[in-house]
Amino acid sequence: MIKIGIQKSGRLNKESIDLLKKCGISIDNFNDQLKVSASNFPMDVFFLRNGDIPQYLRDGVIDLAIIGENLIYEKGNDIKIVEKLGFSRCRVSIAVPNDFKYNNIKDLEGMKIATSYPNTINKFLKKNQISAELHIINGSVEIAPNIGLSNAICDIVSSGSTLFKNNLKEVVTIINSEAVLVQTSNLSDEKTIIIEKLIFRIKSVLKAKKSKYILLNAPNDKISDISKILPVLKSPTVLPLNKKGWSSLHSVIDDESFWEVIDELKLAGAEDILVCPIEKMVI
Repeated sequence: MIKIGIQKSGRLNKESIDLLKKCGISIDNFNDQLKVSASNFPMDVFFLRNGDIPQYLRDGVIDLAIIGENLIYEKGNDIKIVEKLGFSRCRVSIAVPNDFKYNNIKDLEGMKIATSYPNTINKFLKKNQISAELHIINGSVEIAPNIGLSNAICDIVSSGSTLFKNNLKEVVTIINSEAVLVQTSNLSDEKTIIIEKLIFRIKSVLKAKKSKYILLNAPNDKISDISKILPVLKSPTVLPLNKKGWSSLHSVIDDESFWEVIDELKLAGAEDILVCPIEKMVI
């Protein structure tokens, strides 16, 4: 049995649960619970305060966790990142009032900066040889300049809408962050085997999310050229059509380069192109 910690509420909670479900792990009746057991996988899920998760990992209370990379940077540089998960993307940035004339990072010299990320901002200030006064705040950091507590803030930014509402502008991005799977350093052989199975499932889900299944028709004399454009799998599947001299090709393409690949395929002679989402991709 392995124990995994996830955020007990918020966006990271929902997307973590969704990922586990896509991995075929059934977690039921978890609302308002501190711990639930998966019904079809040897796993207990702990719903924890985000900021407590790094210490629970160190203490061996949990074996794994899904948390923001920003929290690892702030509180857990000693904790191993096993896999980047690609959701809950954000950044830790410095923002100043809209009317502040900002030119470069040296303008931060001597400023008062409100933050919930003292270690992150201190690393940045030390690296850039900047002296500033920090005010540590837990929550609602963005109001600090408006009430005269600080000249700037260092906080998480996602869409930037909160900064906009508080008349602030983002001037420096310190780190980019996304959800990550992390693990403790003390694992038994039995738990390691179970975690490897979980990681295999996660990678299959993530690979499918980044890929599209493609079906197309092409003249037989164009198959070689078209196959060179489809590099994701070892080789496309080629099936003869009822129409003489034509075949159907089945393969996978990367979602990031989707339209560029489609353009190349059309120029190479592909026709009747169909594209479908992939639920899992086991390689």
